[in-house]
Amino acid sequence: MDLSAITCRVLGPDDLDALTGAPEGLFDHPVDRAQAMAFLADPGHIIVFAWCWADVAGFASATILLHPDKPPAGFINEIGVREEFRRRGIGRAVSEALFAEVRARGCQGIWLGTEPDNDAALALYRAMGGDEVPFVGFGWDGALDE
Repeated sequence: MDLSAITCRVLGPDDLDALTGAPEGLFDHPVDRAQAMAFLADPGHIIVFAWCWADVAGFASATILLHPDKPPAGFINEIGVREEFRRRGIGRAVSEALFAEVRARGCQGIWLGTEPDNDAALALYRAMGGDEVPFVGFGWDGALDE
């Protein structure tokens, strides 16, 4: 794929229609308009869309984590690429755009977690030079349900 055809952009409050009008297969579930509006309005939340020509092909989202004794860090919520656009560099492009935005907002660290059998994600994060660390996750009240 011609990578010059991929355009990534951070969405803002004026992009509610783009977010709520995302094509099927981009997100795990239908976008909730109220949640989308709150997400876009909160400066601690970031979402980047990737377009391939005129089609929304992928996204990546993050949350800025604040703590009283540490610098801000970026937690990557999710990276997704529509099935028909996978293995074409879109995941990397949208991730790099998100990482750049997280850093521009003052974060001094970026981290995420993924399932140990998510081969595509593991390959992407390794190719991007991420440090693989042991991690144990826990969830309550359905936080990790799909």
